[in-house]
Amino acid sequence: MANERTAITAMSFETALAELEDIVEKLESGKVDLESSIAIYERGEALKKHCEKLLKDAEARIEKITLKADGTPAGTEPLDPG
Repeated sequence: MANERTAITAMSFETALAELEDIVEKLESGKVDLESSIAIYERGEALKKHCEKLLKDAEARIEKITLKADGTPAGTEPLDPG
C-alpha cells in the first residue's frame, strides 16, 4: 500500500487523471468482483486527492499581470480565486 501511495504522489496530473478515469470505467462496468472493487475504489480515492492537491497547488501559482494606466505591465499579484 505504501508503494502505491508513493507511486501516486510521483504522478503528473494527467497520468493520475487517466488512471482515475480507468478506475471509474471499471467500477461502472460492474464486471469487477467485490474485493477488487474495494481495492480500486480506495486507489481511486487516493488518485482523486492527489489530483485535487495538484490543482490547488497550480491555482496558488497563478498570478495576474497588473497594468499601469498607460497599459504597460506594472507587475503581478495573486489571482483572486473567488
